[in-house]
Amino acid sequence: MHRFFTEEIDSAAGTLRLTGSNARHAAQVLRLEAGDRIEVGSGDGRDYTCRIESITPDEVIATIEDICGNAAELPVAVTLYQGFPKGDKMDLILQKAVELGAVRIVPVWMSRSVVKMDAAKAAKRRDRYQAIAEAAAKQSKRGVIPEVGTFLSMKDAIEDATKLDLILLPYENASGMNGTRAILEKMVGESRIGSVKSLGIFIGPEGGFEESEITALEAVGAKTITLGHRILRTETAGMMLLSVLGYLLDND
Repeated sequence: MHRFFTEEIDSAAGTLRLTGSNARHAAQVLRLEAGDRIEVGSGDGRDYTCRIESITPDEVIATIEDICGNAAELPVAVTLYQGFPKGDKMDLILQKAVELGAVRIVPVWMSRSVVKMDAAKAAKRRDRYQAIAEAAAKQSKRGVIPEVGTFLSMKDAIEDATKLDLILLPYENASGMNGTRAILEKMVGESRIGSVKSLGIFIGPEGGFEESEITALEAVGAKTITLGHRILRTETAGMMLLSVLGYLLDND
C-alpha cells in the first residue's frame, strides 16, 4: 500500500483527509481511485489503514478501517548533526539517516565545511531537504516525518545538543574499541531505564573536525568514540553509527 502522512484526522467520523501535495501525488502521480486502500501515518506513532472514498488533485477523503501502533521508531530520539558536505552528498545523508531512524537532522557549518551560502539560499535548500526527508519517511514506513533543522554554526549546534541526554562524537583520532563498546553498552542500559531518551551524533565534513571543535564538544560532555580502524567518508560515518544504534536499541 502507498503511504502518506496527515494530521487531518476526524476520529469521531472515522475518516481522514489528504490535501496539498499529498492529494496531488495520490491523484495525478499514483492515479489512485475510490476503493483503493492506503496507509497513513499521523506523526504520533499510530498508523491508519484506510479506504479511499473520494479523490481529486485537491482532496482525498478516506475511511479508517484499522488503527495500529507504529513499530518503526527507536526508543531513543536520535539527532544527527552533520558537518555540511560538498555537492549533493547531503541528499544521500538525509535519505539514509531517515531510513535508519534519526528523528532530526541538522546541517552544521563546521570549520572545514567548504560550501558556504547565504540565509536565503540555506532556507530554500532546507525546504528541499525536508521534502527528501518526508519521501524517505514514507518509503521506510516511519511513524513520524523527521525534521531537517535550521543550518547552524558549530557553536550553536553544540549549544543545541546540550539539551539532549547524550552526545556521541565519532572521531578518526579516537582509539580503543573496548572503550567505545563500554560507552554504547552503558547507553543501552540507560535507555532501558529511561535516563537516556535522546542523543546527538556529530559527524564532521570531508576534512574532519578541527581540534578546537573536539575540545568544545568534550567540554559539554560529548563521548568520543571510534568507528574502527577504517577512515570513513562523511556520508558513510553517520550511516554506520546509526546502523549500530538501530541494532542495539531497536524494539523486539
